Amino acid sequence: MRSLRTLCLALALTAAAAAPALAEMKKATISQAFQSMLYLPLYVGINEGLFEKQGLDLTKETAGAPSSALSAVISKSAQFSLHGPEWTAIAASKGAPVNIIANVVNGAAVWIATTPDFKFTSVKDLKGQKVVTGQMPTTSTSLFIKLLKENGMDPTKDVEMIQVPIGTEPGPFMAGQAKVAVMYEPGLDQVVAKGMKVVLGFPKSYGPYAFSAITARTDVDPDLAQRLTNGLEMAMRFMQKNPAKTAEIAKKEFPNLDPAVADAAVKRMLADGVYPASVDITADALKLGLDTQIALGNLAAQPDYAKFVPKTFISKAVAMN
Repeated sequence: MRSLRTLCLALALTAAAAAPALAEMKKATISQAFQSMLYLPLYVGINEGLFEKQGLDLTKETAGAPSSALSAVISKSAQFSLHGPEWTAIAASKGAPVNIIANVVNGAAVWIATTPDFKFTSVKDLKGQKVVTGQMPTTSTSLFIKLLKENGMDPTKDVEMIQVPIGTEPGPFMAGQAKVAVMYEPGLDQVVAKGMKVVLGFPKSYGPYAFSAITARTDVDPDLAQRLTNGLEMAMRFMQKNPAKTAEIAKKEFPNLDPAVADAAVKRMLADGVYPASVDITADALKLGLDTQIALGNLAAQPDYAKFVPKTFISKAVAMN
């Protein structure tokens, strides 16, 4: 019996020594640009207690704009922020001590919808049309402008863009102000549920595309950053294996959204690869995402990938069992 007690004590001490990082909870704040369906991996991590399992007591705050969320990190009022990586790249190019530590959205999460009677065979069919889009600056409209230019069209002359606050696109579209709309989720599936059709999906057109990511200061507490990245990695694995539960979390986070629309939006974004399988951000995905901003003149040049996306936290998270 004494030998058995000694063995059990030794095993307990070994287990405790193997996980010193999780011996005490650490607190951190993440500032998100908006409460967005795109940021569902973060909400899954919070709702499923995955950050807590990594020893992280995470507080989510909503800034109302990407620039405000990023400013919270720069000023140290938040340790992390969630928004498009272009905002971080622009700030870093101006000398701000910030970089990207983990992926959250890895697809160009924008779609073009039309009325059922609109004949769409190519982008050139949009010439002369009124198009409802999000108010600039926003990635949806930026991608649409880039698409028009790539197809030899002048965004200022060949279409008439009706720019509205982000998230309100379904209103004027369904009211008949235009036969075409450029949309995010869940607005897309809100109009699909009312008979509109999806004619083009940027996620499938572009493939892996760094759309939204976690920003931190370059002097962030590395242990804190690792815990956050680990929690996000576990959330992404959970989403791939549990789509139904993921949709339930979406309904909880967006209680005013039609449950059927939430189901459809989650299903579409999982199928289109908008929600990534891991926190990794490839050089090609980042380049593609930032090329859009370079083409529009918002960013002068691509950042040094190795410095802008340090893989320390990503590599350890992806390697977890």
